[in-house]
Amino acid sequence: MTDIVLVFEVHQPHRIKRSFFWENKMFRRVDKKDFFDYYFDAAVNREVFERACRKCYFPSNKILLEVIDNHKREKKQVKVSFSISGVFLEQCELFSKDLLESFKQLSETGCVEFLSQTYYHSLSSLYPDRDEFIEQLKAHQQIIRSLLHYTPSVFENTELLYNNAIARTIEKLGYKGIFTEGVERILHGKSPNHLYTPKDCKKTKILLRNYKLTDDVGFRFSARWWNEWPLTADKYAGWLASTPGQCINIFPDYETFGEHHWPETGIHDFL
Repeated sequence: MTDIVLVFEVHQPHRIKRSFFWENKMFRRVDKKDFFDYYFDAAVNREVFERACRKCYFPSNKILLEVIDNHKREKKQVKVSFSISGVFLEQCELFSKDLLESFKQLSETGCVEFLSQTYYHSLSSLYPDRDEFIEQLKAHQQIIRSLLHYTPSVFENTELLYNNAIARTIEKLGYKGIFTEGVERILHGKSPNHLYTPKDCKKTKILLRNYKLTDDVGFRFSARWWNEWPLTADKYAGWLASTPGQCINIFPDYETFGEHHWPETGIHDFL
């Protein structure tokens, strides 16, 4: 049977103050201790974070904990993965340590994997000099180990950005796998539901996001214009069961479950 790989992207940015560009604040000298508050809107960050906690993070984590517990004695357990940015974990420490505790509980089940990514959910991998990129990966590994007691072995770049040079860097750092987008222009007729090996790599494998099946949930779940609406769990499970390959990688934003699609749509029942 084809393996179903569920990975959830979890990130909240530090939002720049809306007035920043209109009040002639750019290029002013700012003391280091005032730097963060000068640029970023802590009130908006907290508001968005707390709303997402209420509508998405807490109820979704609770569902996953219950599902994992219900199947923990079965031969094939329920396992999921998260790719959580360092910035998001910083906001957990600032705004909701209870949420951080909830992710720790998921980690302690032994059925949850945490991926590595750039600490700031940044584009540092695109620079020819890899120093900043590597520094962010190491900082991210450190915070994942410190707060969630897990050492990542698979890497997911920001927005699934990929090239073979990035893959070679990832392999040198000891990662076993790297995620990217399973788009047709790079597959040339091949299936996204198989493992591949990057050029000039020996140990690291490429895992491809099945964007069509992912976007059926991430973008189309509550779309009444969609000819497959309403999407039920049974219908979706049927699609997965009829899809051939080694593994089907379903990789939506975690905010899909309650924030992008509100609880009233039935998204939590679907999860």
